[in-house]
Amino acid sequence: MSDILERLDKLKTRIQDEGFLKGEGLSNEVNFNVFCYEPEDEMAVRFFTEQIVSDQELKCHVKEINLYKIFLKLCEDSRLIDRLPGIEKKKGPEFILRNLQSGTASARNFVNEIFKEGFSEGDVLMITGVGEAFPFIRSHDILNNMRSQDIGSVPIVVLYPGIFVDSTVQLFGRLPKIGYYRAFNIIGKGEKL
Repeated sequence: MSDILERLDKLKTRIQDEGFLKGEGLSNEVNFNVFCYEPEDEMAVRFFTEQIVSDQELKCHVKEINLYKIFLKLCEDSRLIDRLPGIEKKKGPEFILRNLQSGTASARNFVNEIFKEGFSEGDVLMITGVGEAFPFIRSHDILNNMRSQDIGSVPIVVLYPGIFVDSTVQLFGRLPKIGYYRAFNIIGKGEKL
């Protein structure tokens, strides 16, 4: 049986810690954090996210950013959403993926959308929808592009359905591993999920 509920409770405690909120002990690194979980725990993580975003008694303010919702918004804003099925049928899924990633759904466009409203001291940015937005965007691409933003001390927590061990991430615990050393495993989970 999964220990997801216990780990989510630890996450809730951790994001309220004053040292975490101020980014203490990071040696001038950006406060990027990954919370890994097994893909089958997705519904528990979604429920947790809904609850924590609306919790008025937290010592921080959690702002959820769902990558899949941003993807849909970017496609709608570009008037692509209704045309995508026809384009895919005519030119294929690889064409769609390649063109979306280099244009409408580029990491830069995602980051611009994420930072549209801005953040304040005491905010925690919680990124969700990582699995839903795959393959159109990858969370490490988002984090790499966020480094160019002035995010101050706002901590970022990526809720990641996969594995993060020894500076590598592996979405769903099945896709090829990708090196990413700029984030911290916020609530460690050993090598195997």
